[in-house]
Amino acid sequence: MSAEEQELAGGNASGSVVRVGDTVRKPWLDTSPAVQDFLATLRQADVDVPRPLGRDHQGRAVVEFVSGHSAMDHLPLNLPDLVRVGGMIRQIHDASEAFAIPNPDSWEMLLPAEKPDLMCHNDLAPWNLITGERWVFIDWDGAGPSTRLWDLAYSAQSFGLLIEGEPVRDAARRLRALVDGYDADASLRAALPAAMVRRTAAMHRLLESAHQSGFQPWADMFVNGHGAHWQAAARYVERNQKAWADALAAGD
Repeated sequence: MSAEEQELAGGNASGSVVRVGDTVRKPWLDTSPAVQDFLATLRQADVDVPRPLGRDHQGRAVVEFVSGHSAMDHLPLNLPDLVRVGGMIRQIHDASEAFAIPNPDSWEMLLPAEKPDLMCHNDLAPWNLITGERWVFIDWDGAGPSTRLWDLAYSAQSFGLLIEGEPVRDAARRLRALVDGYDADASLRAALPAAMVRRTAAMHRLLESAHQSGFQPWADMFVNGHGAHWQAAARYVERNQKAWADALAAGD
């Protein structure tokens, strides 16, 4: 690493991530060309995402560095902020309709959605939201074919803090605020509770199977606390499906 490069924390599955001036450099993946084009499409629709900057002389993917604070440092977000986040996710999904997924059958997704029809971030969670003067979702390397429901289910569970130990009433209020901000219609609201159960359980299964097969970095993440966290979260989300359905129906 050169003197001008600053290693950045986070990015469990991103490999080496460094900051160089006002840019972030990451390994160039087979999907990087499509991801850079996707970011450009979103920016053309006035969605504030990191500016794609191509490839550097070392062959790394380059995007704009976004300064600010991680939303992880401010959890739980208050209800107005959750409404704002829901609106951001809706804006991203709406703008994504204009992006034609290249070679849609060739993508290998870690947590594939049924009948994918939309290019999605796939990790719109607090650890990937920068807040401050700008509110921007970062870390788009995992973008790929998915659906509104599958993408929103993950965001709703993570931003709502639908995790073991959280009072169900408080979690339900947070869930409703984010989904209200998204302005979800009745069919999407009705589908979300079961989708959150499937999405949270799928995350735990990914970590567990990676641990059994040695598939990194997920194998190490499983034994470093992520496995236990997602197992408990999956049980919590499933156990309280009625509370989520009631909260979302009340916001309809």
